[in-house]
Amino acid sequence: MTRFADFAALGRRLEATAGRLDKRRLVARFLAAVEPDEVALAVAFLTAKPFPTSDPRVLGVRGLPRGVPERGGPPLTLTDVGAAFAGVAEATGAGSRRAREERLTELAGRASGEEREFLGRIIGGELRTGVSGGLVLEAIAEAAQADLEAVRRAALFLGDLSAVAALARAGGAAALAGASPRPFVPLLPMLAEIATGFDDVLRAHGGRTALEFKYDGARVQVHREGERVGIWTRRLSDVTRSLPDVVAVARGLAGAPFILDGEVVALDASGRPLPFQELMRRFRRVHGVEALVREMPLALHFFDCLMVDGRPLIDAPYAERWEALARVTGGRHLAERAIVDSVEAAQAFHARATAAGHEGVMAKDLASPYEPGGRGKRWFKLKAAETVDCVIIAADRGSGRRVGWLSNYHLAVRDGDGFADVGKTFKGLTDAQFTAMTERLRALALDDDGYTVRVRPEVVVEVEYNEIQRSPTYPSGLALRFARIARLREDKAPGQATTLDELRALYERQFATKGRAG
Repeated sequence: MTRFADFAALGRRLEATAGRLDKRRLVARFLAAVEPDEVALAVAFLTAKPFPTSDPRVLGVRGLPRGVPERGGPPLTLTDVGAAFAGVAEATGAGSRRAREERLTELAGRASGEEREFLGRIIGGELRTGVSGGLVLEAIAEAAQADLEAVRRAALFLGDLSAVAALARAGGAAALAGASPRPFVPLLPMLAEIATGFDDVLRAHGGRTALEFKYDGARVQVHREGERVGIWTRRLSDVTRSLPDVVAVARGLAGAPFILDGEVVALDASGRPLPFQELMRRFRRVHGVEALVREMPLALHFFDCLMVDGRPLIDAPYAERWEALARVTGGRHLAERAIVDSVEAAQAFHARATAAGHEGVMAKDLASPYEPGGRGKRWFKLKAAETVDCVIIAADRGSGRRVGWLSNYHLAVRDGDGFADVGKTFKGLTDAQFTAMTERLRALALDDDGYTVRVRPEVVVEVEYNEIQRSPTYPSGLALRFARIARLREDKAPGQATTLDELRALYERQFATKGRAG
Protein backbone atom coordinates (compact mmCIF):
# COMPACT_ATOMS: atom_id res chain seq x y z
CA MET A 1 0.00 0.00 0.00
CA THR A 2 1.11 3.57 -0.61
CA ARG A 3 2.31 5.46 2.44
CA PHE A 4 0.64 8.80 3.09
CA ALA A 5 4.15 10.12 3.74
CA ASP A 6 4.83 9.55 0.03
CA PHE A 7 1.78 11.65 -0.83
CA ALA A 8 3.02 14.44 1.47
CA ALA A 9 6.47 14.22 -0.12
CA LEU A 10 4.83 14.54 -3.54
CA GLY A 11 3.03 17.65 -2.28
CA ARG A 12 6.35 19.20 -1.24
CA ARG A 13 7.91 18.46 -4.63
CA LEU A 14 4.92 19.95 -6.41
CA GLU A 15 5.21 23.11 -4.31
CA ALA A 16 8.85 23.45 -5.37
CA THR A 17 8.18 22.75 -9.06
CA ALA A 18 7.26 25.68 -11.29
CA GLY A 19 6.68 24.14 -14.72
CA ARG A 20 3.30 22.66 -15.60
CA LEU A 21 4.83 19.78 -17.59
CA ASP A 22 7.10 18.89 -14.68
CA LYS A 23 4.17 18.95 -12.26
CA ARG A 24 2.15 16.74 -14.61
CA ARG A 25 5.02 14.26 -14.86
CA LEU A 26 5.31 14.03 -11.06
CA VAL A 27 1.58 13.41 -10.65
CA ALA A 28 1.52 10.85 -13.48
CA ARG A 29 4.39 8.87 -11.91
CA PHE A 30 2.64 8.86 -8.55
CA LEU A 31 -0.67 7.67 -10.05
CA ALA A 32 1.10 4.93 -11.99
CA ALA A 33 2.81 3.70 -8.81
CA VAL A 34 -0.14 3.52 -6.39
CA GLU A 35 -2.14 0.29 -6.04
CA PRO A 36 -5.21 -0.01 -8.29
CA ASP A 37 -7.63 0.25 -5.35
CA GLU A 38 -5.87 3.41 -4.13
CA VAL A 39 -5.94 5.43 -7.34
CA ALA A 40 -9.41 6.91 -6.77
CA LEU A 41 -8.39 8.14 -3.31
CA ALA A 42 -5.09 9.48 -4.66
CA VAL A 43 -6.91 11.60 -7.24
CA ALA A 44 -9.40 12.85 -4.64
CA PHE A 45 -6.58 13.88 -2.29
CA LEU A 46 -4.63 15.53 -5.14
CA THR A 47 -7.66 17.74 -5.81
CA ALA A 48 -8.05 18.50 -2.07
CA LYS A 49 -11.13 16.39 -1.55
CA PRO A 50 -11.52 13.79 1.23
CA PHE A 51 -13.78 11.73 -1.04
CA PRO A 52 -14.18 11.36 -4.82
CA THR A 53 -16.53 13.91 -6.39
CA SER A 54 -19.25 11.32 -6.96
CA ASP A 55 -19.23 10.35 -3.25
CA PRO A 56 -21.86 12.50 -1.46
CA ARG A 57 -20.29 12.08 1.99
CA VAL A 58 -18.88 15.12 3.77
CA LEU A 59 -16.59 15.32 6.79
CA GLY A 60 -18.42 18.09 8.60
CA VAL A 61 -15.26 19.15 10.48
CA ARG A 62 -12.93 22.13 10.21
CA GLY A 63 -9.60 20.43 10.73
CA LEU A 64 -7.49 18.07 12.78
CA PRO A 65 -7.43 18.38 16.58
CA ARG A 66 -4.47 20.41 17.80
CA GLY A 67 -1.90 19.38 20.34
CA VAL A 68 -2.21 15.65 19.74
CA PRO A 69 1.10 13.93 20.60
CA GLU A 70 2.66 11.63 18.05
CA ARG A 71 1.89 8.07 19.11
CA GLY A 72 3.81 6.16 16.49
CA GLY A 73 2.48 2.91 15.08
CA PRO A 74 2.40 1.52 11.56
CA PRO A 75 2.97 4.11 8.79
CA LEU A 76 -0.23 5.73 7.53
CA THR A 77 -1.35 4.64 4.08
CA LEU A 78 -3.74 6.28 1.62
CA THR A 79 -6.22 3.55 2.51
CA ASP A 80 -5.86 4.28 6.24
CA VAL A 81 -6.61 7.96 5.64
CA GLY A 82 -9.59 7.12 3.41
CA ALA A 83 -10.98 4.77 6.09
CA ALA A 84 -10.53 7.43 8.79
CA PHE A 85 -12.33 10.03 6.67
CA ALA A 86 -15.13 7.53 6.03
CA GLY A 87 -15.49 6.90 9.76
CA VAL A 88 -15.74 10.63 10.44
CA ALA A 89 -18.35 11.17 7.72
CA GLU A 90 -20.46 8.20 8.79
CA ALA A 91 -20.60 9.17 12.48
CA THR A 92 -24.18 10.31 13.07
CA GLY A 93 -26.68 10.54 15.87
CA ALA A 94 -26.03 10.75 19.61
CA GLY A 95 -22.34 10.83 20.40
CA SER A 96 -21.35 11.52 16.78
CA ARG A 97 -19.29 14.59 17.65
CA ARG A 98 -17.17 12.61 20.09
CA ALA A 99 -16.84 9.76 17.60
CA ARG A 100 -15.57 12.14 14.93
CA GLU A 101 -13.07 13.70 17.31
CA GLU A 102 -11.80 10.29 18.35
CA ARG A 103 -11.25 9.19 14.74
CA LEU A 104 -9.43 12.42 13.90
CA THR A 105 -7.35 12.26 17.09
CA GLU A 106 -6.32 8.69 16.24
CA LEU A 107 -5.43 9.81 12.69
CA ALA A 108 -3.41 12.79 13.91
CA GLY A 109 -1.60 10.65 16.46
CA ARG A 110 -0.28 8.34 13.75
CA ALA A 111 0.76 11.20 11.46
CA SER A 112 4.06 13.04 11.32
CA GLY A 113 4.15 16.82 11.31
CA GLU A 114 4.33 16.97 7.52
CA GLU A 115 1.57 14.40 7.13
CA ARG A 116 -0.65 16.41 9.50
CA GLU A 117 -0.10 19.51 7.38
CA PHE A 118 -1.34 17.76 4.23
CA LEU A 119 -4.21 16.07 6.05
CA GLY A 120 -5.29 19.53 7.17
CA ARG A 121 -5.05 20.87 3.65
CA ILE A 122 -7.29 18.08 2.32
CA ILE A 123 -9.82 18.63 5.11
CA GLY A 124 -9.74 22.37 4.38
CA GLY A 125 -10.25 21.82 0.66
CA GLU A 126 -7.10 23.61 -0.53
CA LEU A 127 -3.90 21.68 -1.24
CA ARG A 128 -1.91 24.74 -2.50
CA THR A 129 0.43 22.76 -4.77
CA GLY A 130 -0.53 24.44 -8.05
CA VAL A 131 -2.25 21.29 -9.30
CA SER A 132 -5.59 21.91 -11.01
CA GLY A 133 -8.23 19.41 -12.05
CA GLY A 134 -7.14 19.87 -15.65
CA LEU A 135 -3.55 18.98 -14.80
CA VAL A 136 -4.68 15.85 -12.94
CA LEU A 137 -6.74 14.84 -15.97
CA GLU A 138 -3.67 15.18 -18.19
CA ALA A 139 -1.64 13.17 -15.67
CA ILE A 140 -4.24 10.39 -15.74
CA ALA A 141 -3.83 10.22 -19.52
CA GLU A 142 -0.04 10.16 -19.22
CA ALA A 143 -0.07 7.46 -16.52
CA ALA A 144 -2.44 5.27 -18.57
CA GLN A 145 -0.67 6.06 -21.87
CA ALA A 146 -4.10 7.00 -23.21
CA ASP A 147 -5.26 9.62 -25.69
CA LEU A 148 -5.95 12.88 -23.86
CA GLU A 149 -9.20 13.50 -25.76
CA ALA A 150 -10.46 10.05 -24.75
CA VAL A 151 -9.73 10.88 -21.11
CA ARG A 152 -11.48 14.24 -21.41
CA ARG A 153 -14.49 12.57 -22.99
CA ALA A 154 -14.60 9.97 -20.22
CA ALA A 155 -14.43 12.76 -17.63
CA LEU A 156 -17.43 14.47 -19.23
CA PHE A 157 -19.45 11.28 -19.01
CA LEU A 158 -18.36 10.07 -15.57
CA GLY A 159 -18.29 13.48 -13.91
CA ASP A 160 -15.54 12.41 -11.49
CA LEU A 161 -11.77 12.39 -12.05
CA SER A 162 -11.40 9.62 -9.46
CA ALA A 163 -13.74 7.42 -11.48
CA VAL A 164 -11.81 8.22 -14.65
CA ALA A 165 -8.50 7.29 -13.00
CA ALA A 166 -9.96 4.02 -11.67
CA LEU A 167 -11.35 3.16 -15.10
CA ALA A 168 -8.00 3.93 -16.73
CA ARG A 169 -6.15 1.71 -14.26
CA ALA A 170 -8.63 -1.15 -14.61
CA GLY A 171 -9.07 -1.18 -18.38
CA GLY A 172 -6.57 1.21 -19.91
CA ALA A 173 -7.15 3.21 -23.06
CA ALA A 174 -9.81 0.80 -24.36
CA ALA A 175 -11.97 1.24 -21.27
CA LEU A 176 -11.63 5.02 -21.45
CA ALA A 177 -12.64 5.02 -25.11
CA GLY A 178 -15.74 2.98 -24.23
CA ALA A 179 -16.99 5.32 -21.50
CA SER A 180 -20.52 6.56 -22.03
CA PRO A 181 -23.08 8.79 -20.27
CA ARG A 182 -24.83 7.44 -17.18
CA PRO A 183 -28.14 8.45 -15.61
CA PHE A 184 -27.75 10.90 -12.73
CA VAL A 185 -24.27 11.99 -13.80
CA PRO A 186 -25.09 15.39 -15.34
CA LEU A 187 -23.33 16.39 -18.55
CA LEU A 188 -22.07 19.83 -19.43
CA PRO A 189 -24.54 21.35 -21.89
CA MET A 190 -23.68 21.80 -25.54
CA LEU A 191 -23.38 25.51 -26.33
CA ALA A 192 -23.98 27.72 -29.35
CA GLU A 193 -22.04 30.41 -31.16
CA ILE A 194 -23.60 33.78 -31.81
CA ALA A 195 -24.66 34.39 -35.43
CA THR A 196 -25.89 37.65 -36.94
CA GLY A 197 -27.44 36.41 -40.18
CA PHE A 198 -29.02 33.30 -41.70
CA ASP A 199 -26.73 33.36 -44.74
CA ASP A 200 -23.82 32.32 -42.54
CA VAL A 201 -25.92 29.71 -40.75
CA LEU A 202 -27.12 28.01 -43.93
CA ARG A 203 -23.62 28.08 -45.36
CA ALA A 204 -22.20 26.44 -42.23
CA HIS A 205 -24.96 23.80 -42.15
CA GLY A 206 -24.81 22.79 -45.79
CA GLY A 207 -27.85 24.76 -47.00
CA ARG A 208 -30.36 23.26 -44.54
CA THR A 209 -30.82 23.83 -40.82
CA ALA A 210 -33.24 23.10 -37.96
CA LEU A 211 -34.57 26.21 -36.24
CA GLU A 212 -36.02 26.21 -32.73
CA PHE A 213 -37.57 29.00 -30.69
CA LYS A 214 -35.01 30.41 -28.24
CA TYR A 215 -37.00 30.75 -25.05
CA ASP A 216 -36.27 33.29 -22.32
CA GLY A 217 -35.98 30.61 -19.69
CA ALA A 218 -33.46 28.41 -17.94
CA ARG A 219 -31.72 25.31 -19.27
CA VAL A 220 -32.53 22.02 -17.54
CA GLN A 221 -31.16 18.52 -17.99
CA VAL A 222 -33.65 15.85 -16.92
CA HIS A 223 -32.56 12.31 -16.00
CA ARG A 224 -34.88 9.40 -15.23
CA GLU A 225 -34.34 5.75 -14.38
CA GLY A 226 -37.35 3.87 -13.04
CA GLU A 227 -39.27 6.31 -10.86
CA ARG A 228 -36.18 8.24 -9.87
CA VAL A 229 -35.81 11.65 -11.54
CA GLY A 230 -32.96 14.15 -11.33
CA ILE A 231 -32.87 17.70 -12.72
CA TRP A 232 -29.76 19.86 -13.17
CA THR A 233 -29.18 23.42 -14.39
CA ARG A 234 -26.63 24.41 -17.02
CA ARG A 235 -24.20 24.99 -14.13
CA LEU A 236 -24.88 21.38 -13.03
CA SER A 237 -26.66 22.44 -9.85
CA ASP A 238 -29.22 19.89 -8.64
CA VAL A 239 -32.67 21.58 -8.59
CA THR A 240 -34.81 18.44 -8.43
CA ARG A 241 -36.44 19.43 -5.11
CA SER A 242 -37.37 22.85 -6.47
CA LEU A 243 -39.15 21.57 -9.59
CA PRO A 244 -41.69 18.87 -8.58
CA ASP A 245 -43.87 19.76 -11.59
CA VAL A 246 -41.01 18.93 -13.96
CA VAL A 247 -40.40 15.69 -12.01
CA ALA A 248 -44.07 14.78 -12.56
CA VAL A 249 -43.77 15.42 -16.30
CA ALA A 250 -40.63 13.27 -16.52
CA ARG A 251 -42.36 10.36 -14.77
CA GLY A 252 -45.11 10.49 -17.38
CA LEU A 253 -42.74 10.06 -20.32
CA ALA A 254 -41.62 6.88 -22.08
CA GLY A 255 -38.14 5.60 -22.87
CA ALA A 256 -36.49 5.52 -19.43
CA PRO A 257 -33.63 5.40 -18.63
CA PHE A 258 -33.36 8.71 -20.48
CA ILE A 259 -31.49 12.02 -20.40
CA LEU A 260 -33.27 15.01 -21.95
CA ASP A 261 -32.12 18.58 -22.56
CA GLY A 262 -34.60 21.42 -22.46
CA GLU A 263 -35.71 24.81 -21.23
CA VAL A 264 -38.26 25.87 -18.62
CA VAL A 265 -40.14 29.17 -18.74
CA ALA A 266 -42.13 30.67 -15.85
CA LEU A 267 -45.73 31.63 -16.61
CA ASP A 268 -48.18 34.03 -15.02
CA ALA A 269 -51.81 33.19 -14.27
CA SER A 270 -52.83 33.89 -17.86
CA GLY A 271 -50.08 31.72 -19.33
CA ARG A 272 -47.78 34.56 -20.40
CA PRO A 273 -44.00 34.20 -19.88
CA LEU A 274 -42.61 35.90 -16.79
CA PRO A 275 -39.23 37.66 -16.59
CA PHE A 276 -36.19 35.49 -16.11
CA GLN A 277 -35.57 36.80 -12.57
CA GLU A 278 -38.99 35.51 -11.55
CA LEU A 279 -38.09 32.07 -12.84
CA MET A 280 -35.01 32.06 -10.63
CA ARG A 281 -37.30 32.17 -7.59
CA ARG A 282 -38.47 28.69 -8.55
CA PHE A 283 -34.92 27.41 -8.82
CA ARG A 284 -33.90 28.74 -5.41
CA ARG A 285 -36.98 27.59 -3.48
CA VAL A 286 -36.61 24.45 -1.37
CA HIS A 287 -39.32 25.18 1.23
CA GLY A 288 -42.96 25.94 0.44
CA VAL A 289 -42.36 24.64 -3.08
CA GLU A 290 -45.91 23.43 -3.72
CA ALA A 291 -47.38 26.89 -3.07
CA LEU A 292 -44.94 28.47 -5.52
CA VAL A 293 -45.72 25.77 -8.09
CA ARG A 294 -49.38 26.86 -8.00
CA GLU A 295 -48.44 30.54 -8.05
CA MET A 296 -45.86 30.23 -10.84
CA PRO A 297 -46.34 27.24 -13.17
CA LEU A 298 -43.66 26.34 -15.69
CA ALA A 299 -43.78 25.66 -19.40
CA LEU A 300 -41.34 22.90 -20.35
CA HIS A 301 -39.74 22.79 -23.81
CA PHE A 302 -37.48 19.81 -24.57
CA PHE A 303 -35.11 20.11 -27.53
CA ASP A 304 -32.66 17.20 -27.28
CA CYS A 305 -32.39 13.56 -26.23
CA LEU A 306 -28.99 12.39 -24.97
CA MET A 307 -30.09 8.92 -23.87
CA VAL A 308 -33.17 6.76 -24.50
CA ASP A 309 -33.95 3.29 -23.15
CA GLY A 310 -30.49 3.38 -21.56
CA ARG A 311 -28.83 3.83 -24.98
CA PRO A 312 -26.56 6.89 -25.29
CA LEU A 313 -27.28 9.13 -28.30
CA ILE A 314 -24.39 11.56 -27.82
CA ASP A 315 -22.76 10.57 -31.10
CA ALA A 316 -26.00 10.24 -33.07
CA PRO A 317 -26.91 13.08 -35.45
CA TYR A 318 -29.31 15.77 -34.25
CA ALA A 319 -32.02 14.51 -36.63
CA GLU A 320 -31.95 11.07 -35.00
CA ARG A 321 -31.93 12.54 -31.50
CA TRP A 322 -35.00 14.65 -32.34
CA GLU A 323 -36.87 11.57 -33.55
CA ALA A 324 -36.04 9.83 -30.27
CA LEU A 325 -37.16 12.91 -28.33
CA ALA A 326 -40.51 12.90 -30.15
CA ARG A 327 -41.00 9.23 -29.19
CA VAL A 328 -40.09 9.83 -25.54
CA THR A 329 -42.42 12.81 -25.17
CA GLY A 330 -45.21 11.61 -27.46
CA GLY A 331 -44.89 14.96 -29.21
CA ARG A 332 -45.63 16.95 -26.06
CA HIS A 333 -43.43 19.54 -24.35
CA LEU A 334 -41.31 20.04 -27.47
CA ALA A 335 -39.64 23.26 -28.52
CA GLU A 336 -41.29 24.95 -31.50
CA ARG A 337 -39.25 23.84 -34.50
CA ALA A 338 -38.96 24.09 -38.28
CA ILE A 339 -36.46 22.84 -40.86
CA VAL A 340 -35.60 25.52 -43.41
CA ASP A 341 -33.42 25.77 -46.50
CA SER A 342 -33.74 29.45 -47.36
CA VAL A 343 -33.02 32.77 -45.71
CA GLU A 344 -36.62 33.86 -46.32
CA ALA A 345 -38.07 30.85 -44.49
CA ALA A 346 -35.57 31.32 -41.64
CA GLN A 347 -36.44 35.00 -41.28
CA ALA A 348 -40.15 34.17 -41.21
CA PHE A 349 -39.60 31.64 -38.42
CA HIS A 350 -37.45 34.15 -36.53
CA ALA A 351 -40.24 36.73 -36.85
CA ARG A 352 -42.70 34.21 -35.41
CA ALA A 353 -40.41 33.61 -32.44
CA THR A 354 -39.88 37.28 -31.62
CA ALA A 355 -43.55 38.11 -32.19
CA ALA A 356 -44.39 35.47 -29.59
CA GLY A 357 -42.11 37.28 -27.15
CA HIS A 358 -39.16 34.89 -27.30
CA GLU A 359 -35.49 35.87 -27.52
CA GLY A 360 -34.92 34.65 -31.07
CA VAL A 361 -34.04 31.25 -32.53
CA MET A 362 -31.48 28.46 -32.30
CA ALA A 363 -30.12 26.99 -35.53
CA LYS A 364 -28.82 23.42 -35.41
CA ASP A 365 -26.96 21.30 -37.93
CA LEU A 366 -29.11 18.22 -38.65
CA ALA A 367 -26.01 16.02 -38.87
CA SER A 368 -24.33 17.28 -35.69
CA PRO A 369 -23.57 15.06 -32.67
CA TYR A 370 -24.08 16.34 -29.14
CA GLU A 371 -20.81 17.70 -27.76
CA PRO A 372 -21.01 18.20 -23.95
CA GLY A 373 -19.46 21.52 -23.03
CA GLY A 374 -18.58 22.21 -26.65
CA ARG A 375 -19.28 25.41 -28.56
CA GLY A 376 -19.03 25.72 -32.32
CA LYS A 377 -20.77 26.25 -35.62
CA ARG A 378 -22.96 23.16 -35.21
CA TRP A 379 -25.30 25.26 -33.08
CA PHE A 380 -25.95 28.98 -33.55
CA LYS A 381 -28.11 31.40 -31.62
CA LEU A 382 -29.71 34.41 -33.28
CA LYS A 383 -31.30 36.91 -30.91
CA ALA A 384 -33.47 39.88 -31.70
CA ALA A 385 -31.17 42.14 -29.69
CA GLU A 386 -27.39 41.95 -29.59
CA THR A 387 -26.21 40.71 -26.23
CA VAL A 388 -23.12 39.20 -24.67
CA ASP A 389 -22.58 37.58 -21.29
CA CYS A 390 -20.13 39.55 -19.13
CA VAL A 391 -18.67 39.10 -15.66
CA ILE A 392 -18.68 41.96 -13.13
CA ILE A 393 -15.08 42.41 -11.95
CA ALA A 394 -15.46 45.74 -10.10
CA ALA A 395 -17.99 48.42 -9.19
CA ASP A 396 -17.83 52.15 -8.48
CA ARG A 397 -19.67 53.85 -5.63
CA GLY A 398 -22.77 55.66 -6.83
CA SER A 399 -23.52 59.36 -6.62
CA GLY A 400 -26.70 61.45 -6.56
CA ARG A 401 -29.73 59.25 -6.01
CA ARG A 402 -27.44 56.20 -6.18
CA VAL A 403 -25.38 57.19 -3.13
CA GLY A 404 -24.81 54.16 -0.92
CA TRP A 405 -24.92 51.69 -3.80
CA LEU A 406 -22.19 50.03 -5.79
CA SER A 407 -23.88 50.90 -9.03
CA ASN A 408 -21.45 51.47 -11.91
CA TYR A 409 -20.37 48.01 -12.92
CA HIS A 410 -17.09 47.15 -14.65
CA LEU A 411 -17.87 44.54 -17.31
CA ALA A 412 -15.43 41.95 -18.62
CA VAL A 413 -15.33 38.99 -20.99
CA ARG A 414 -13.23 35.86 -20.64
CA ASP A 415 -9.64 36.11 -21.88
CA GLY A 416 -7.83 32.82 -21.36
CA ASP A 417 -7.73 32.15 -17.64
CA GLY A 418 -8.54 35.78 -16.83
CA PHE A 419 -11.00 38.52 -17.74
CA ALA A 420 -10.71 41.55 -20.03
CA ASP A 421 -12.55 44.85 -19.36
CA VAL A 422 -14.94 45.89 -22.14
CA GLY A 423 -17.01 48.64 -20.56
CA LYS A 424 -19.05 49.96 -17.67
CA THR A 425 -22.75 50.44 -17.07
CA PHE A 426 -25.12 51.63 -14.37
CA LYS A 427 -28.23 50.93 -16.46
CA GLY A 428 -30.71 48.09 -16.37
CA LEU A 429 -31.32 47.32 -12.70
CA THR A 430 -34.18 48.39 -10.46
CA ASP A 431 -33.57 50.08 -7.11
CA ALA A 432 -34.20 46.77 -5.35
CA GLN A 433 -31.70 45.05 -7.63
CA PHE A 434 -29.11 47.79 -7.01
CA THR A 435 -29.48 47.21 -3.27
CA ALA A 436 -29.20 43.43 -3.57
CA MET A 437 -26.25 43.69 -5.98
CA THR A 438 -24.43 46.07 -3.63
CA GLU A 439 -24.65 43.55 -0.78
CA ARG A 440 -23.61 40.73 -3.06
CA LEU A 441 -20.55 42.53 -4.45
CA ARG A 442 -19.40 43.71 -1.03
CA ALA A 443 -19.31 40.06 0.02
CA LEU A 444 -17.05 39.37 -2.99
CA ALA A 445 -14.73 42.34 -2.42
CA LEU A 446 -11.00 41.86 -3.01
CA ASP A 447 -9.81 45.48 -2.85
CA ASP A 448 -11.30 48.90 -2.12
CA ASP A 449 -9.60 52.22 -2.91
CA GLY A 450 -12.48 54.27 -1.55
CA TYR A 451 -14.17 54.69 -4.93
CA THR A 452 -13.86 51.41 -6.83
CA VAL A 453 -14.34 48.00 -5.26
CA ARG A 454 -12.59 45.14 -7.06
CA VAL A 455 -14.51 41.87 -6.65
CA ARG A 456 -14.08 38.18 -7.29
CA PRO A 457 -15.38 37.47 -10.82
CA GLU A 458 -18.47 35.45 -9.92
CA VAL A 459 -21.51 37.47 -11.07
CA VAL A 460 -22.53 36.94 -14.70
CA VAL A 461 -24.87 39.41 -16.45
CA GLU A 462 -26.38 39.48 -19.91
CA VAL A 463 -25.52 42.85 -21.48
CA GLU A 464 -27.29 44.54 -24.36
CA TYR A 465 -25.28 46.97 -26.47
CA ASN A 466 -25.64 49.29 -29.45
CA GLU A 467 -22.37 48.36 -31.11
CA ILE A 468 -18.84 47.20 -30.36
CA GLN A 469 -16.18 49.89 -30.70
CA ARG A 470 -12.42 49.98 -30.77
CA SER A 471 -11.15 51.27 -27.44
CA PRO A 472 -7.85 52.98 -26.61
CA THR A 473 -8.80 52.76 -22.92
CA TYR A 474 -9.16 49.04 -22.35
CA PRO A 475 -6.30 46.57 -22.93
CA SER A 476 -8.86 44.33 -24.66
CA GLY A 477 -9.01 46.94 -27.42
CA LEU A 478 -12.80 46.80 -27.50
CA ALA A 479 -15.69 48.48 -25.68
CA LEU A 480 -19.46 47.98 -25.61
CA ARG A 481 -21.29 51.16 -26.63
CA PHE A 482 -24.46 52.00 -24.65
CA ALA A 483 -24.11 48.88 -22.52
CA ARG A 484 -27.14 47.96 -20.42
CA ILE A 485 -27.72 44.98 -18.15
CA ALA A 486 -30.60 42.99 -19.60
CA ARG A 487 -30.72 40.42 -16.80
CA LEU A 488 -28.68 38.57 -14.23
CA ARG A 489 -27.50 35.15 -15.41
CA GLU A 490 -27.77 33.12 -12.20
CA ASP A 491 -27.72 30.00 -14.37
CA LYS A 492 -24.26 30.73 -15.81
CA ALA A 493 -20.82 30.34 -14.28
CA PRO A 494 -18.04 32.87 -15.04
CA GLY A 495 -16.36 30.26 -17.23
CA GLN A 496 -19.44 30.32 -19.49
CA ALA A 497 -19.27 34.06 -20.21
CA THR A 498 -18.53 35.40 -23.70
CA THR A 499 -14.86 35.17 -24.68
CA LEU A 500 -12.70 37.99 -26.03
CA ASP A 501 -12.27 36.03 -29.26
CA GLU A 502 -16.04 35.84 -29.65
CA LEU A 503 -16.34 39.57 -29.02
CA ARG A 504 -13.67 40.25 -31.65
CA ALA A 505 -15.61 38.12 -34.13
CA LEU A 506 -18.80 40.06 -33.37
CA TYR A 507 -16.89 43.30 -33.90
CA GLU A 508 -15.71 42.17 -37.33
CA ARG A 509 -19.17 41.00 -38.36
CA GLN A 510 -20.52 44.53 -37.85
CA PHE A 511 -18.72 45.57 -41.02
CA ALA A 512 -20.88 43.35 -43.19
CA THR A 513 -23.36 46.25 -43.18
CA LYS A 514 -21.16 49.16 -42.05
CA GLY A 515 -18.22 50.98 -43.58
CA ARG A 516 -14.82 50.72 -41.94
CA ALA A 517 -13.18 54.02 -40.96
CA GLY A 518 -9.46 54.22 -41.63
